[in-house]
Amino acid sequence: MLGWRLKRVTFAYFMSKITDYRKLLGVSKTTELQELKTIYRNLMKEWHPDKFQESDEKKHEAEEKSKQFIEAYNFLASVAPETIAKALPEYTETISASTIQDFSYTKTTLTLTFQDSSSYEYFDVPKALYIKLINSDSPGRFCRRHIYHEFVYRKVSRAVEV
Repeated sequence: MLGWRLKRVTFAYFMSKITDYRKLLGVSKTTELQELKTIYRNLMKEWHPDKFQESDEKKHEAEEKSKQFIEAYNFLASVAPETIAKALPEYTETISASTIQDFSYTKTTLTLTFQDSSSYEYFDVPKALYIKLINSDSPGRFCRRHIYHEFVYRKVSRAVEV
Protein backbone atom coordinates (compact mmCIF):
# COMPACT_ATOMS: atom_id res chain seq x y z
CA MET A 1 0.00 0.00 0.00
CA LEU A 2 2.81 2.42 0.87
CA GLY A 3 4.59 1.71 -2.45
CA TRP A 4 1.42 2.57 -4.35
CA ARG A 5 1.09 5.86 -2.45
CA LEU A 6 4.75 6.70 -3.05
CA LYS A 7 4.42 6.01 -6.76
CA ARG A 8 1.27 8.12 -6.87
CA VAL A 9 3.01 11.04 -5.12
CA THR A 10 6.06 10.92 -7.42
CA PHE A 11 3.85 10.62 -10.50
CA ALA A 12 1.91 13.63 -9.26
CA TYR A 13 5.20 15.53 -8.87
CA PHE A 14 6.25 14.65 -12.43
CA MET A 15 2.85 15.60 -13.83
CA SER A 16 2.89 18.78 -11.76
CA LYS A 17 6.23 19.71 -13.34
CA ILE A 18 4.78 19.21 -16.82
CA THR A 19 1.64 21.15 -15.88
CA ASP A 20 3.70 24.01 -14.42
CA TYR A 21 5.86 24.22 -17.55
CA ARG A 22 2.79 24.21 -19.78
CA LYS A 23 1.23 27.03 -17.72
CA LEU A 24 4.46 29.02 -17.85
CA LEU A 25 4.59 28.82 -21.65
CA GLY A 26 0.81 29.10 -22.06
CA VAL A 27 0.43 25.83 -23.99
CA SER A 28 -1.92 22.87 -23.70
CA LYS A 29 -1.55 19.10 -23.76
CA THR A 30 -2.35 19.05 -27.46
CA THR A 31 0.19 21.68 -28.50
CA GLU A 32 2.43 20.24 -31.18
CA LEU A 33 6.19 20.61 -31.12
CA GLN A 34 6.37 23.22 -33.91
CA GLU A 35 3.76 25.40 -32.20
CA LEU A 36 5.60 24.99 -28.87
CA LYS A 37 8.79 26.19 -30.56
CA THR A 38 7.04 29.27 -32.00
CA ILE A 39 5.49 30.18 -28.66
CA TYR A 40 8.84 29.74 -26.91
CA ARG A 41 10.65 31.95 -29.43
CA ASN A 42 8.04 34.69 -29.10
CA LEU A 43 8.32 34.63 -25.31
CA MET A 44 12.10 34.79 -25.52
CA LYS A 45 11.89 37.82 -27.83
CA GLU A 46 9.50 39.52 -25.43
CA TRP A 47 11.56 38.75 -22.31
CA HIS A 48 15.10 38.94 -23.64
CA PRO A 49 17.31 40.65 -21.00
CA ASP A 50 18.85 42.99 -23.60
CA LYS A 51 15.46 44.68 -23.99
CA PHE A 52 15.53 45.81 -20.35
CA GLN A 53 18.67 47.94 -20.09
CA GLU A 54 16.98 50.86 -18.28
CA SER A 55 16.71 49.06 -14.95
CA ASP A 56 18.87 46.42 -13.28
CA GLU A 57 15.78 45.10 -11.50
CA LYS A 58 13.85 44.63 -14.75
CA LYS A 59 16.91 43.12 -16.44
CA HIS A 60 17.33 40.64 -13.59
CA GLU A 61 13.62 39.73 -13.78
CA ALA A 62 13.95 39.16 -17.54
CA GLU A 63 17.01 36.96 -17.01
CA GLU A 64 15.11 34.82 -14.52
CA LYS A 65 12.07 34.58 -16.80
CA SER A 66 14.30 33.64 -19.74
CA LYS A 67 15.93 30.85 -17.72
CA GLN A 68 12.50 29.52 -16.77
CA PHE A 69 11.32 29.62 -20.40
CA ILE A 70 14.45 27.81 -21.59
CA GLU A 71 14.10 25.09 -18.95
CA ALA A 72 10.38 24.63 -19.65
CA TYR A 73 10.82 24.50 -23.42
CA ASN A 74 13.74 22.07 -23.29
CA PHE A 75 11.88 19.75 -20.95
CA LEU A 76 8.57 19.81 -22.84
CA ALA A 77 10.30 19.41 -26.20
CA SER A 78 12.33 16.44 -24.94
CA VAL A 79 9.27 14.50 -23.75
CA ALA A 80 7.02 15.48 -26.68
CA PRO A 81 5.58 12.52 -28.61
CA GLU A 82 7.17 13.80 -31.83
CA THR A 83 10.62 13.87 -30.23
CA ILE A 84 10.21 10.41 -28.70
CA ALA A 85 8.97 8.93 -31.99
CA LYS A 86 11.79 10.51 -33.98
CA ALA A 87 14.44 9.23 -31.59
CA LEU A 88 12.93 5.75 -31.10
CA PRO A 89 15.28 3.92 -33.51
CA GLU A 90 18.37 5.40 -31.82
CA TYR A 91 16.92 4.68 -28.37
CA THR A 92 16.12 1.10 -29.34
CA GLU A 93 19.65 0.64 -30.71
CA THR A 94 21.17 2.05 -27.51
CA ILE A 95 19.17 -0.09 -25.08
CA SER A 96 19.66 -3.19 -27.25
CA ALA A 97 23.33 -2.98 -28.17
CA SER A 98 25.02 -0.79 -25.57
CA THR A 99 25.65 -1.79 -21.97
CA ILE A 100 24.97 0.44 -19.00
CA GLN A 101 28.16 2.20 -17.96
CA ASP A 102 26.81 4.15 -14.99
CA PHE A 103 23.58 5.16 -13.29
CA SER A 104 22.45 7.69 -10.71
CA TYR A 105 19.24 8.56 -8.91
CA THR A 106 17.99 11.98 -7.80
CA LYS A 107 14.54 12.40 -6.28
CA THR A 108 12.50 10.17 -8.61
CA THR A 109 14.69 10.51 -11.69
CA LEU A 110 16.96 7.66 -12.75
CA THR A 111 19.77 8.61 -15.13
CA LEU A 112 21.41 5.83 -17.12
CA THR A 113 24.67 6.38 -19.01
CA PHE A 114 25.45 3.82 -21.69
CA GLN A 115 28.71 2.59 -23.17
CA ASP A 116 28.01 4.58 -26.36
CA SER A 117 28.12 7.75 -24.15
CA SER A 118 24.41 8.49 -24.44
CA SER A 119 22.42 9.25 -21.29
CA TYR A 120 18.71 8.98 -20.63
CA GLU A 121 16.60 10.20 -17.73
CA TYR A 122 13.66 8.07 -16.60
CA PHE A 123 11.03 9.90 -14.58
CA ASP A 124 8.89 8.72 -11.69
CA VAL A 125 11.10 5.73 -10.82
CA PRO A 126 10.30 4.60 -7.26
CA LYS A 127 13.22 4.46 -4.86
CA ALA A 128 12.46 0.81 -4.09
CA LEU A 129 12.96 -0.04 -7.76
CA TYR A 130 16.24 1.88 -7.81
CA ILE A 131 17.44 -0.11 -4.79
CA LYS A 132 16.58 -3.32 -6.63
CA LEU A 133 18.60 -2.05 -9.60
CA ILE A 134 21.60 -1.40 -7.35
CA ASN A 135 21.35 -4.91 -5.91
CA SER A 136 20.77 -6.69 -9.22
CA ASP A 137 23.44 -8.97 -10.67
CA SER A 138 22.80 -7.67 -14.17
CA PRO A 139 21.69 -4.01 -14.38
CA GLY A 140 21.10 -4.33 -18.14
CA ARG A 141 18.74 -7.26 -17.78
CA PHE A 142 17.01 -5.58 -14.83
CA CYS A 143 16.46 -2.40 -16.86
CA ARG A 144 15.15 -4.35 -19.87
CA ARG A 145 12.54 -5.93 -17.62
CA HIS A 146 11.62 -3.04 -15.32
CA ILE A 147 12.80 0.36 -16.63
CA TYR A 148 13.16 0.87 -20.39
CA HIS A 149 9.53 0.53 -21.43
CA GLU A 150 7.83 1.36 -18.15
CA PHE A 151 8.75 5.00 -17.55
CA VAL A 152 8.65 8.29 -19.42
CA TYR A 153 12.16 9.09 -20.55
CA ARG A 154 14.19 11.68 -22.40
CA LYS A 155 17.64 11.78 -23.86
CA VAL A 156 19.98 13.93 -21.84
CA SER A 157 23.21 13.89 -23.78
CA ARG A 158 25.58 12.12 -26.11
CA ALA A 159 29.29 12.70 -26.30
CA VAL A 160 30.47 14.38 -29.47
CA GLU A 161 32.37 11.97 -31.66
CA VAL A 162 35.67 13.34 -32.90
